[in-house]
Amino acid sequence: MTLHLPDAHGALRAYEPRTEPLALTPGAPFTSRTVFSAAHVVADPYADTTPDSPAAVDWDATLAFRRHLWSHGLGVAEAMDTAQRGMGLDWAGAAELIRRSAAEAKAAGGRIACGVGTDQLTGPANLTEVRAAYEEQLAVVEESGAQAILMASRALAAAARGPEDYLEVYGHLLRQAAEPVILHWLGPMFDPALEGYWGSSDLDAATDTFLDVIAAHPDKVDGIKVSLLDAQREIDLRRRLPKGVRCYTGDDFHYPELIAGDEQGFSHALLGIFDPLGPLAAQAVRVLDTGDREGFRALLDPTVELSRHLFQAPTRFYKTGVVFLAWLAGHQSHFTMVGGLQSARSLPHFARAYELADTLGLFPDPKRAEERMRNLLSLYGVDR
Repeated sequence: MTLHLPDAHGALRAYEPRTEPLALTPGAPFTSRTVFSAAHVVADPYADTTPDSPAAVDWDATLAFRRHLWSHGLGVAEAMDTAQRGMGLDWAGAAELIRRSAAEAKAAGGRIACGVGTDQLTGPANLTEVRAAYEEQLAVVEESGAQAILMASRALAAAARGPEDYLEVYGHLLRQAAEPVILHWLGPMFDPALEGYWGSSDLDAATDTFLDVIAAHPDKVDGIKVSLLDAQREIDLRRRLPKGVRCYTGDDFHYPELIAGDEQGFSHALLGIFDPLGPLAAQAVRVLDTGDREGFRALLDPTVELSRHLFQAPTRFYKTGVVFLAWLAGHQSHFTMVGGLQSARSLPHFARAYELADTLGLFPDPKRAEERMRNLLSLYGVDR
């Protein structure tokens, strides 16, 4: 049946939903690339909460979504930006998420890496307090048996006086890490509080400091995740990495070409867009495993328009689109988010996200997705 979807100008346009999904089946882990999906959390829709109260999580649905990703061969990047760290999910909730997901990963035989930050600090902090906060979270992740991802810290960005403070804090953490970690450079488009990270707003100078951290401890760095939405900068950076240190693209605008790579190398992946794209992304990487770069690009290139839509400015609200698509796809029974973040995007934004995802065949049950979209339209007053 025809849906009438609102555009950015308030006009309604007719759209004929797809009737059949893509045929995407679970499969084995990949051989040519290491690929993580940064996964969202499912809120408990019946909890009596407010936007500034601790998150109420539906643990059953949250863990079921991780099993879905593992079944397709993807790793799970847990308690990251996509899980609303600092935007609805506090450290207490993140710690519980890490423990539960790590235990589930062991049971399911899935790969997991978890975010280590400083978000238990709620006010101004000095470098000693920042380092102690990182240490507390690192201990939780290591005790869970998961790999650690050292995330960028708002508190460190506020406390650091220059590059030397980043070198000191990260050097201390890397020296004590039990296993090699992933370092995460999250740009200010994802979190404005991270402007000037690594001690400078000049990205060339910041890159030099970042590389100095890695060069001092290459045996403790499994890889880096770069989320700057600048493909050439990522390529230039990965070419300067010490041998054995991987680059995990976090570029949700240019991931097909960065993962495919060139004659000098390629990026692995740790991406928020691989939450809604999980099964399709997995199929594309398996094609790449055979050496078929053109087939890989043919599958993944058409998804970029959806990703650019979800991650459009203000980029930090991309989580709303991710959860919206999880609801339409049947991975959760409701469109409610921790912190009330379901209100962060407009109806025209949702309508376009639905249309792009449906065109790609991402919904396992297109009829259910259509009915849910129709219910949302009705809620907003679109009754035809």
